[in-house]
Amino acid sequence: MTTRLDTRFAACRTEGRAALVTFLMCGDPDAQTSLDLLKALPGAGADVIEIGMPFTDPMADGPSIQAAGLRALAAGMTLNKTLALVRKFRESDDATPIVLMGYFNPIYVHGVASFVIEAKASGVDGLIVVDLPPEEDDELCLPAIEAGLSFIRLATPTTDAARLPKVLTNTSGFVYYVSITGITGAATPDYSRVSEAVKRIKAHTDLPIAVGFGVKNAQSAAEIAAHADGVVVGTALVDALKHSLDTNAAATPETIPAVTKLVSELASGVRSARKMAAE
Repeated sequence: MTTRLDTRFAACRTEGRAALVTFLMCGDPDAQTSLDLLKALPGAGADVIEIGMPFTDPMADGPSIQAAGLRALAAGMTLNKTLALVRKFRESDDATPIVLMGYFNPIYVHGVASFVIEAKASGVDGLIVVDLPPEEDDELCLPAIEAGLSFIRLATPTTDAARLPKVLTNTSGFVYYVSITGITGAATPDYSRVSEAVKRIKAHTDLPIAVGFGVKNAQSAAEIAAHADGVVVGTALVDALKHSLDTNAAATPETIPAVTKLVSELASGVRSARKMAAE
């Protein structure tokens, strides 16, 4: 079965460029602004949208994304409301792939069987659940695949040759390569090592390789896009959103333009990367 993710990455490949994958926390700073932002992302240049599922105790998130999750929770965002927001997004956009990213606890509390069915029905295409290793595939990965959802796994600089095949087992949609060791937004990646890592992973899979963590602007996006099939940007967008809020952490007229302006700049960098490399 061809999925929205398959179709979108194939289209980007035909255009001779990487895909821009954008991350925002669902419900940050409020549900309506969050929905308006998601609707605006494709027009600004986002090819795939990752939506964070707010959680009180994240492991891999840096301070910016942790704060975004807390703002969303304070505004009343829940897992049910996240799925409802995706359904509203799908009323006007049936093409842009949507990936939910987060942690297993809220899904477990919700109930895995009902979650995967509801997520698929809402228009979700894939899941990234960072605290479930391959050894726990029975918990969520396999039920998600059975429901028609892609289960996207993370590979890191410490994923060695012995571990990589296990990580890639049951992975679909794309492989998310974490370009640094540490939390989101913590450092700038070594681009030469990213290139080597992408080549290493591609020797084991035909899936697209999207690279994230540490991508902050058009230049860094272009550096990654020259080698990878996708560029994932999260912290920089969350920071742009945060800086647009008022003193009560509420949205302002600048919130959506602040985010979409950065997305457009990132998209320009991604789209020019391979052309520049060939010149």
